[in-house]
Amino acid sequence: MHNISLIYRWSNTFWLVLGGCGSAVLAASFPELGIGFVGVSLAFGLTVLTMAYAIGHISGCHLNPAVSFGLCVGGKLSVKELILYIISQVLGGIAGAFVLYLIATGKAGFDVTAGFASNGYGKHSPNGYSLISVLITEVVMTFMFLIIILGSTDKKAYARFAPIAIGLALTLIHLITIPVSNTSVNPARSTAVAIFQGSWAIEQLWLFWIAPIIGAILAGIVYKFLETEKY
Repeated sequence: MHNISLIYRWSNTFWLVLGGCGSAVLAASFPELGIGFVGVSLAFGLTVLTMAYAIGHISGCHLNPAVSFGLCVGGKLSVKELILYIISQVLGGIAGAFVLYLIATGKAGFDVTAGFASNGYGKHSPNGYSLISVLITEVVMTFMFLIIILGSTDKKAYARFAPIAIGLALTLIHLITIPVSNTSVNPARSTAVAIFQGSWAIEQLWLFWIAPIIGAILAGIVYKFLETEKY
């Protein structure tokens, strides 16, 4: 049963990368009918929403190492579980990126080194934002994402609506930050596509692990404080 749970965890991030990054790589700039930033933002939100309802009751639907860190700090996940989640998330993300790579390279002239939905700062930011701007963006947005996750999944919240709140939160985060960093808030998502991009995305990957994890840990600490204030 434990092995089955690991497979479900793996599939969560697989779907996030294939659905979210896939929309950016395959559909965002499609001639005339491209979905643009709004479409990509919705795609990322929908991956979380759909998987949360599909297997959230089995695996907890963790698609994101930063989220797992925040939940661990918030007392909702053990260190052992945290490690297993992160390994599953990264492997699932890489698998999703691999499938996307197989699809995308079927088009003549496709150049994976051009970006492949990778996250970046400086000249690799979609709109040229600096390292500091991207750092602040990723920390703050991950912080807010975790606060929403922790609040909407609280025992006193309406649990059945949690996937909607979380999916919409991720959509909003992408609407705000795609021009800044191409939106990470998820180290596994960043790692998966960076491996296939193969150059600058790997060099800048450190930021998209450190910033989301900092934001998530801060959210876990703050939410624990808010929980003690309730009683």
